[in-house]
Amino acid sequence: MNHPKTSPKYAARLNAFKSLANNRGILGMIEAAGLVDGMDAADLNFPDHISSTEEKDIIKALNDNGLKLNGLAMRYYSEPAFALGAFTNPDKLIRQKAIDLTKRGIDTVKRMSGDVMTLWMGQDGFDYPMQADYSSMWENTLDALDQVSAHDPTCKVAIEYKPNEPRANALLPNMATTLLAIREVRADNIGVTIDFAHILYAGEMPAFSAFLANRYSKIFGIHLNDGYGKRDDGLMAGTINPIATVELFIQLKKLNYEGVIYFDTFPDHSGLNPIEESNTNILIVNRLKKIANNLYQNTELNRAIERQDATISQRLIALELYGNKN
Repeated sequence: MNHPKTSPKYAARLNAFKSLANNRGILGMIEAAGLVDGMDAADLNFPDHISSTEEKDIIKALNDNGLKLNGLAMRYYSEPAFALGAFTNPDKLIRQKAIDLTKRGIDTVKRMSGDVMTLWMGQDGFDYPMQADYSSMWENTLDALDQVSAHDPTCKVAIEYKPNEPRANALLPNMATTLLAIREVRADNIGVTIDFAHILYAGEMPAFSAFLANRYSKIFGIHLNDGYGKRDDGLMAGTINPIATVELFIQLKKLNYEGVIYFDTFPDHSGLNPIEESNTNILIVNRLKKIANNLYQNTELNRAIERQDATISQRLIALELYGNKN
């Protein structure tokens, strides 16, 4: 197993390893993830991954298995009332519960030497016309984001947007709306998590979304996966949209992004072996990153892009991806 470097490269979605945990909960998942060659970090969910096990036991398990904590991701399903919304809930007391829970999560991630708290607010939205007071929802969300970002300015707060699920319409469904909210909050420690499948689902181009995130805010995380754009498929990275994945890597190189890549894939949904699935993720991504590096300073490609000449750009990318043998 690889031991963590100063700057880890790849992080695991620990729930993907539940089938190999041998009924040992999060500690068993960590042990299974540690068997993946090249996996050197992990993200945990809060509070469900933390509450039943002592933090020191989790930290020891991560260290023993060559993994570093990348960050925590908030999960608001611990409170049944959050189904109607966490930050957008019409009940002020329920909203405050969500805010206080998030603050506890931020304290936890800092104690565990992580530096990113990811907010996926899938329950914050609406299902029907004439259900939502959009002004109140927006103001309440901004107030919540203001409170959680101010709680510990040294902790990065990353918004992971998604068009819908479980709500029919998310309040922050795409990059533009997310950046509007971030701009209104005006906190230096709030940024964006780029989730490849969510971007496809939102009808966006991953590299363009990354450009916008960096121009108007900050990129605090990359969740890599793939899909068909109809839902959050969570398929192995680069298996459906390899060219768009290469373009994202080129864009991230332009932006000097050197953070962790988190594999937000779902081998557990279709019975795949999670260790082999992770091995494939890492192999494909290493290959596509190498291709992106080769293309980054390709003069002919850059000139074709300047002319918006897709015939030449696609030809050059195809030669790099598939080789130049007849």
